[in-house]
Amino acid sequence: MKIGDLRQGMKRVDVEAKVLEVSEPREVQSRYTGQRFKVAEAIITDGTGTIKLVLWNDQIDLVNTDDIVRIENGYVKTFRGEIQLNVGRYGKLTVLHD
Repeated sequence: MKIGDLRQGMKRVDVEAKVLEVSEPREVQSRYTGQRFKVAEAIITDGTGTIKLVLWNDQIDLVNTDDIVRIENGYVKTFRGEIQLNVGRYGKLTVLHD
């Protein structure tokens, strides 16, 4: 699948893309459980478009600028007016090479 084809609400998304940049992690608190999590965003591209990839906790340390990443079984949702790609609980993030 290509980033340029991604739309809000899509599920079971498989994408390979290059990481253009990674934001500084920030801490958020779950409104349901009160647990604290680290979250960061990576901007990724595959030549057809760019999208924000949401990274949680251990995923943040795996991904660096210029890495090629594969997302399997991800999903797309809108957050604060922009679409984002999420790996989610059932998805998989793999760094292929840098």
